[in-house]
Amino acid sequence: MASITDPNLGERITAAMEEFRNKQLKLCADITEKNEELCHNNRHLLKSALDTCLKKCEEDEKLFEMINEFKMDLEKKKMVLKEKRHAISETISEVQEKEMQKEDLILKIQKLKEEQIKRKEVIDSQNRANKDKLKNLQKARLVFQNHLGLEIRTIMDKSQSVRGEKLQFIFRNISLSDPDNAYVITMGMKENRTYQIVSSDPVLENLPVLESRLQETNNLAAFLANVRKEFISKART
Repeated sequence: MASITDPNLGERITAAMEEFRNKQLKLCADITEKNEELCHNNRHLLKSALDTCLKKCEEDEKLFEMINEFKMDLEKKKMVLKEKRHAISETISEVQEKEMQKEDLILKIQKLKEEQIKRKEVIDSQNRANKDKLKNLQKARLVFQNHLGLEIRTIMDKSQSVRGEKLQFIFRNISLSDPDNAYVITMGMKENRTYQIVSSDPVLENLPVLESRLQETNNLAAFLANVRKEFISKART
């Protein structure tokens, strides 16, 4: 009971409560300060995280853009490559076709060369034959012109049987009564380079036989001699 009536009890209680209050206030202040510090730190962390996220987003967007550009560029390159492959395929086909044409052309050229060689051989053979015939004509011309009054003329004939230049052999000194009277035989050359009688004036009945013998022997001088004999026989009968 004495303690209750202690006059200092109220002061001690007040002091104790004030001390408790101060401790609580200090504790609250410490907590508030720590909360503010934590909030500040959290805001800093959040800002740093946000900046990092924004930067990452920008980098990701740039990366996505680069990926899209790469994809578009890759598609373009694929298209170009496809076109080039198609062009290469067409070029290869053209080259193969040209190679086939080249081989065909080589075969044709070879065939033409062979034909040309054959034609040359035929022409050479014909030239040799023509030279031989020309020699015979020259011999016959000299013999008959110098000794028997034979005149040889070149004429053009448009008959269907034999076209081109023809030779006219004009015999004189046949008729005793009229030595200047002309007896004419006209000759040409067939495509196979054989002689052909075009006409005779006057007509000789035995002329087909003489022509056949001429084609067999190719002896023009003998043929002309026989023709002259036939003209003489006809003129003097």
